[in-house]
Amino acid sequence: MKRNVFAIIGTSALTLSLLMLNSCKSDADSPGFEYAPDMYRTPSIEPYVDYGEVRGRIDESKKVKLSARIPARNTIPYYGTDSSEVKLMLPYFRKPNVAFRESHGLYGVDVSLADEYALAVADKNALGMTALNAEKLMANGKELFTAMCQHCHGEKGDGNGPMVVSGAYVGVPNYANLANLSDGQMFYSIYYGKGNMGAHGSILSKKEIWTLIHYVRQFQNKDYGKFDASGKPVMSAVVSDTTAVKP
Repeated sequence: MKRNVFAIIGTSALTLSLLMLNSCKSDADSPGFEYAPDMYRTPSIEPYVDYGEVRGRIDESKKVKLSARIPARNTIPYYGTDSSEVKLMLPYFRKPNVAFRESHGLYGVDVSLADEYALAVADKNALGMTALNAEKLMANGKELFTAMCQHCHGEKGDGNGPMVVSGAYVGVPNYANLANLSDGQMFYSIYYGKGNMGAHGSILSKKEIWTLIHYVRQFQNKDYGKFDASGKPVMSAVVSDTTAVKP
């Protein structure tokens, strides 16, 4: 009887040891053998994941197919009842040219046959700057610029960001040379993309883009965003936005 008990214990210990050894992998990044992976490694759809290769299994029908989904057309995020805030979140009324489908991958959006970039010259910054909100706007703009723009446009907006210096991209402009672009044209370019720059309308809200435009203006005029003791903008901070620049 004791022999049977010892045999069972010995067999169980050996089996457990083998299972433990089997779960060990030489790859330091490997979690080892997983007995119930779905319990702690979610199989649910995640954005920006290439499901053509999952756990070493290749599915050619899903390879390079985006899993991310965008909101239904013309829907806006909920931003409370502040009418000015909600207005900034309404869909952008200008449309990309039909050529943007091929040049910037803007499929599934309404397009226009007109040159709406040229029409945007008359559009003003919808996010007003005053002596009371200038400091906060510029701080928010710097944060956005650092995260979304600096890698190409450079910390000083001179077009010498790390991606350009590395040789990955060329032709990034110096903002100082774009002072004659209107706020509307800058917005259009950021929202839908221009040249080698992709569209940012899906990753930046309208409010964020208008904030970025305020921040970029300081690269064109060092006094932009500054106000005198009476709360009036410094004269030299006024940037002309009346000159249309053709695409």
